[in-house]
Amino acid sequence: MPGRLLLALLILLGHFGLVSAATPDCSRSFTLALHDHGLLYSADTDSGIDKDVADELIRRSGCKVTVSLMPRARIWQLIESGALDFSLSGISNPERDKFAAFAWYFSNKYYLLVRNDAGVRNLPDFEKNDTLQLGVIRSFRYSASANRLVDTLQQANRVSQAGGLAPLYQTLMRGQIQGMIIEPFDFPALEEKKIRELATIVEFNDPSVPHGLIMSRKALSGEQQEQWRAIVNRMRADGTMRRIFEKYFKPELAAALVNF
Repeated sequence: MPGRLLLALLILLGHFGLVSAATPDCSRSFTLALHDHGLLYSADTDSGIDKDVADELIRRSGCKVTVSLMPRARIWQLIESGALDFSLSGISNPERDKFAAFAWYFSNKYYLLVRNDAGVRNLPDFEKNDTLQLGVIRSFRYSASANRLVDTLQQANRVSQAGGLAPLYQTLMRGQIQGMIIEPFDFPALEEKKIRELATIVEFNDPSVPHGLIMSRKALSGEQQEQWRAIVNRMRADGTMRRIFEKYFKPELAAALVNF
């Protein structure tokens, strides 16, 4: 019996040790930047999916985290330098993987929103027409086919860059660009009558792309990254992440975004 009790105690202590290891070290304060992008975050209302995720991460970690708003291009620069600890809804590529780590919490596809008067029925139609301009958000990357389209048109000086969604919609409405790449988070803007009548959606035939918590490799050790990743994973496992997404999407779409 004493041997069994000792074994049970060791297992229990081991369990608590794992829990403790997954709890972030709060010996210093952290920084996290949001970017203004549709339903992910609206500076006008100070609300959105990423704001809710950030609030829950902070609550569960117990750490002091200073949250700010920045353009996406600036966020990536500061993540790389180590001057910023975290951001949200980021996607990886080989270049970013050198300086950023990720904790995935949703996955989505990308779409081309194109003006009806451009005469585009598919992606090759857009690429082959030299008169058509594509609008993108500065420093954004997308799915494989979308990235190839952007890179090809960039070489032909057919890409216009903006700091966010609102300027892109404005240039699309004015006819200065004929297409822009969007995500499900941008769809509510499509409910605007003018945009709905003006443009249509063409799909990229790519798999969904994982998005997640961005962690600066320079600012956070590998152990710290695992601690914060564990919080994100628990939020997914206990249904918290899905409930956050259901505040902004119908249940079916919310489930499709967070279950991947």
